Amino acid sequence: MENKWKQKTLILGGLIGAAIGLITAYLLIRTAEERGDGPPKIETKDAIKVAVATIGAVRGIASLGEGK
Repeated sequence: MENKWKQKTLILGGLIGAAIGLITAYLLIRTAEERGDGPPKIETKDAIKVAVATIGAVRGIASLGEGK
């Protein structure tokens, strides 16, 4: 019974992550189609900005479990 919450947390986190990933991909595709371009050209500096923001969000979520 003790590990049930761990399994639920992992499954829920995986589903939420997959949903966010799909929505993000959809928005990226829609934006590229609206511009009439082909596949989007993502520059390295933009990818780094997104990576840093993602790491910050993950750290913020991870800190939710810490006691005050």
